[in-house]
Amino acid sequence: MGSGKSRVGARLASSLGAPFVDTDHRIVDRYGPIEDIFARDGEAHFRAIEREVVAEALREEAVVSLGGGAVLDADTRADLAGLAVVRLDVSPAAVAPRLTGGTRPLLADGGLERWTRIREERRPLYDEVAGLSIDTTRRSVARIVAEITEWAGGRA
Repeated sequence: MGSGKSRVGARLASSLGAPFVDTDHRIVDRYGPIEDIFARDGEAHFRAIEREVVAEALREEAVVSLGGGAVLDADTRADLAGLAVVRLDVSPAAVAPRLTGGTRPLLADGGLERWTRIREERRPLYDEVAGLSIDTTRRSVARIVAEITEWAGGRA
């Protein structure tokens, strides 16, 4: 959360001449605001919706940005096997201003401390699926895109 997935993904897609799919945006377009889904139906229902949208997006020839919790689903992790997957990370100090005033339901209680705890809980899953990890804290979007493009070669 807050690592720059949407910005980096959109720029990477543009540089590759590929479509860009942000699964969180697709969920909002189809089902309404994520925070409303959490409040109305709970996290389990949101995760079921997320799984459906992610599975669909991963079948497309596109650069896909997944929500930070998408890797919680074992089927999603299996779908990611063999794909060029990049994990974007960011330091707590750098992400703090990005989270201020946000609508992220999992951070409603706990803020930066909760973000740090979620990040650490999910780290083994991110490491399981990612072929490349990039710290976005002090890198420009252009530099990050160049690193991903170089790493992926013809796979991206």
